[in-house]
Amino acid sequence: MAIAAKKTPLGGLAGKLLSSNILSEEIISAATADAEDKNLPLVRYLIEHNLVDSKTLAKLISEQFGLPLLDLSTLTIPSDFTHLVSSNLIEKNAALPVYKHGKRVFVAVADPTNLHGLDELQFNLGEGTVEPIIAEWDKLSKAIDKVVSDTDTPFGDLDDTELDDFDEVEVSEIEEEMADESDVDDAPVVKFVTKCLLDAIRKGASDLHFEPYEKSYRVRFRIDGMLEEITKPPQSLAGKIASRIKVMSRLDVSERRVPQDGRIKLKISKNKAIDLRVSTCPTMYGEKACLRILDSDAAKLDIDQLGYEDFQKDLFLKNIEKPYGMFLVTGPTGSGKTVSLYTGINILNKSDVNISTAEDPVEINLQGVNQVQVEERTGMTFPKALRAFLRQDPDIILVGEIRDFETGSIAVKAAQTGHMVMSTLHTNDGPQTLTRLQDMGIQPFAVATTINLITAQRLCRRLHPDYKLAENLPKDVLIKEGFPAEWLENEFSVFGPGLENEDCPSGYKGRAGIYQVMPISDAIRRLIIEGANAVQLADQSKKDGVWDIRLSGLAKVRAGITSLAEVNRVTVE
Repeated sequence: MAIAAKKTPLGGLAGKLLSSNILSEEIISAATADAEDKNLPLVRYLIEHNLVDSKTLAKLISEQFGLPLLDLSTLTIPSDFTHLVSSNLIEKNAALPVYKHGKRVFVAVADPTNLHGLDELQFNLGEGTVEPIIAEWDKLSKAIDKVVSDTDTPFGDLDDTELDDFDEVEVSEIEEEMADESDVDDAPVVKFVTKCLLDAIRKGASDLHFEPYEKSYRVRFRIDGMLEEITKPPQSLAGKIASRIKVMSRLDVSERRVPQDGRIKLKISKNKAIDLRVSTCPTMYGEKACLRILDSDAAKLDIDQLGYEDFQKDLFLKNIEKPYGMFLVTGPTGSGKTVSLYTGINILNKSDVNISTAEDPVEINLQGVNQVQVEERTGMTFPKALRAFLRQDPDIILVGEIRDFETGSIAVKAAQTGHMVMSTLHTNDGPQTLTRLQDMGIQPFAVATTINLITAQRLCRRLHPDYKLAENLPKDVLIKEGFPAEWLENEFSVFGPGLENEDCPSGYKGRAGIYQVMPISDAIRRLIIEGANAVQLADQSKKDGVWDIRLSGLAKVRAGITSLAEVNRVTVE
């Protein structure tokens, strides 16, 4: 007679999960066995495999181990507690110091069975006793990410004595010869610069500024068009930080007297790499470095994401499909001109079309587009590239920027000889673009007959949809701000940023474009030939039904996308 095998009763946390009817015996047994095979604590296994809700599991662990349960979302953790141990140890062991009383340091953990991690913290603390407190895994992970992101350690309190072994020459050797060695990760300056780059990418910054001053040094990010101070490392590190950036971008480390330009390709995963454009400039107290993050995904944007009004989008699409003529995008630096142009190029990029671009620099790589890097020092100028393109059987030519008469003249001739030419200018609006080209020396007749469409644009910050608040503004104030009277016939709400909160301190998240999309009508062509000024051209464009940038911005306010204050910031009344 066969005797049935006797099942070993589940104890500890597994037994608690079973007795609480949270998991079946089969699932618990399988999870326990699999965790043992993979040499993982059961708590971590359950969390990583989403077998138990984080809050439920934290409560059970608290009851099972007799440890207090802490809601981290209600706690502000002073930075001097998190600096008790390195951020590496905090991340590695998923253990966050949250409170200190005498020699007792209370540490938030999701897995109290990780005794090795607690012992490691204990060892690094030296004096004092580690007291674990249970926290929910998702809240703990979020708190650790914030601490690691915000902390200046090991950068904020560095001094030269910690960097004696990492002078400029040795940093170069680390980059070139020891890229896979742990010495790179152990170099504080190397880690600091890399951390700044990754933080900027994670926060969606467009630019990073590393700025030395007489008695201080600061790092700022441009996020949603606004500069924000991130950290202030010691001024004594100015030279080493500049050298590290120059090594990464393959610039001359020994040359500190003249500006230099370079690029960095930062691989952040197996399938994802980020390009950065680097510019260094000597100042009174060291070299300032400015890094522009080049977003290759911008070329893949759908036109609906750019923020055009429906009638503006129709004009955009109609005019880029024309076989010849000029399509111009204007606006100040940082207004999104490149993104608009690349969106148009991406729409036109088909196997039966030959597209060539001349750019300084090439910011976004596009498959199927022939892109030329303009280099003044090697003689590859915009005019030379354009002349070469005309011998390459092009259908569409993109010129990064029309800067002078020679470039503008060749671009106009290309547009007159059956090519679609797309380019940018630094002017404020459409009418000023027409007069600017004439000021360069291009004949009024050529300007009038070649340009199909001008798009002037700005970028304004979007209100966070969860935190915006309605503002009660009287009708006379709205009329004074420029809202058309017919818009006010139907009531609408004007919103502003809400109260500050941790998720969105400014009340804004992301940006939207506001546009003046100006087709060149027959009436405007006659005015150009007659020598009209920008004011007269603007008056005619309004008669033609063209919205100026201000009116486009107010439409975004009426739609609740942005605030009136933000439109006032980026447009002129």
